[in-house]
Amino acid sequence: MIARARLKLVAIIALFAAPIVASFLAFHFFRPEATSNYGELIRPPQPVTTASLRRWGGGEFAFTQLRGKWVLVASDSGACPASCAAKLTMMRQVRLMLGRNAGRLERVFVADDTVPLAPEALAAFEGTVAITPPPGMTLPLAPLNDRANYYLVDPMGNAMMRFPLDADPRRMLKDIERLLKASRVG
Repeated sequence: MIARARLKLVAIIALFAAPIVASFLAFHFFRPEATSNYGELIRPPQPVTTASLRRWGGGEFAFTQLRGKWVLVASDSGACPASCAAKLTMMRQVRLMLGRNAGRLERVFVADDTVPLAPEALAAFEGTVAITPPPGMTLPLAPLNDRANYYLVDPMGNAMMRFPLDADPRRMLKDIERLLKASRVG
């Protein structure tokens, strides 16, 4: 009789302890390799420069001016070839697709050379901040001056995600929406 009572007690304890043990093992030993994000996380996040840069059209610019906002960054030549226009269009479309959250995402175009940006090229993409290095200075924005990717900078000023040049805007939007939903800053 006592053996049966002990067996029942052990069974009840095991019944309640099994989910706790299973969750511990799953958390520490069975991590999935695949993630649900489309963009590639930059590990560890890279701080963006605090150096003073120039805005096209005059004036100083520092990324610290955009603290508290999410920033989508693309880089190309100031001559703005077709690839530049496509990048600017993509950034504008992703921001517009955010709807009421569009104000939480800023766009920055980095001209990684000293070729003057055509004013009409930027006029079509109002709201995009175009920056360039001061004369005689190389752009200290690694990795942001990589023409092959779009970069997402978090509100704390760290480049934390990259998207390929031929990114699907809907999947890019899904990642950004997920980040905006989880973010209490920006």
